Amino acid sequence: MKLLLTIILMAAMSGHVGQDTDSGPGAQKRMAVVETSTCYMRLMPDYESALETQELMGTVVEIVGEKGYWREIVSPQPYKAWTTEKTLVEMTQEQVTEYEKAPKYMFTGLYGHIYSEPSDKAQTICDLVGGDVMRVVMQGTGRSGERAVVKGKWVKVMLPSGKTGWTYGKDVRVLGDRISIRKGEPSEGLIDDGKIENVIRDAMSLLGVPYLWGGMSSKGVDCSGLVRISFLMNDVLLPRNASQQVFCGQEIEVARPDIRERPEAEVRETYDRETALDAIRNLRRGDLVFFGNTQTGRITHVGLYLGDGIMIHASHLVRINSLVPGEENYYENAHRLIKACRLSY
Repeated sequence: MKLLLTIILMAAMSGHVGQDTDSGPGAQKRMAVVETSTCYMRLMPDYESALETQELMGTVVEIVGEKGYWREIVSPQPYKAWTTEKTLVEMTQEQVTEYEKAPKYMFTGLYGHIYSEPSDKAQTICDLVGGDVMRVVMQGTGRSGERAVVKGKWVKVMLPSGKTGWTYGKDVRVLGDRISIRKGEPSEGLIDDGKIENVIRDAMSLLGVPYLWGGMSSKGVDCSGLVRISFLMNDVLLPRNASQQVFCGQEIEVARPDIRERPEAEVRETYDRETALDAIRNLRRGDLVFFGNTQTGRITHVGLYLGDGIMIHASHLVRINSLVPGEENYYENAHRLIKACRLSY
């Protein structure tokens, strides 16, 4: 008994919480909003731990664990991992509700800053990446109503913590209603061709950005991170991983019927121009194309189809490759194309 009490006391003194922070049935969830431009979510509460994913400024998360200055959070992606307390602003559920109702801007540039004054010579408050969300600072009441605070080419914004600053008006847009497409859900009637073109435009703006496992911003992206941030910039929320994204929207037939009956080496050797053109014949611009193990069907990679046999994807860096053998910039793993889906109608 004495030994047991000693162990319990040592555990308490070590500060290793790492557990659900709810205190029991009916307890209010512990909520927070991401304060920094990019929130790095790690597998374990340690800076040397693997990066699992990123979240962006303005994202509402739930805190489910604590260990020292580390917080285990669940993001809307959905994803559960660890980040540090300084990247978050903790709020009550009532404060979160108020925050969510407030008018907001989305940052649409690749990279920028919030300044203490409406001047790029002023002190910076923080940096910004595409997809970051900030509250709009409003002024005015009465008959004229509230309106956004604007000074020349600058707009005034507010961080989740309540800090205010200024950023270029040309680099933000008013945040619209978001469409959430979860695993297994269709999207017919939700995403038109115009939105798909905007998704492609935003993906193309990331050309040359280096590959980063777990990355989902202009600071670095992985393959599914590129897809997710490109849709997020256009108010469409997709699941985080390629293995989840493959189940969204309408499936498009691309796989050769006998692909699982042959060794991958044979699949690669027989993937010629005619085979490739037949595989992609049903694809159209904006479809998601998935690659993986030709034997098991396990998805390991995703790209965004641009038409004419080419796609944009993150592999080593964000680049454009052809799916057709013999074409310029042929993708060396094109023979592993096994799935495709369409999110537009």
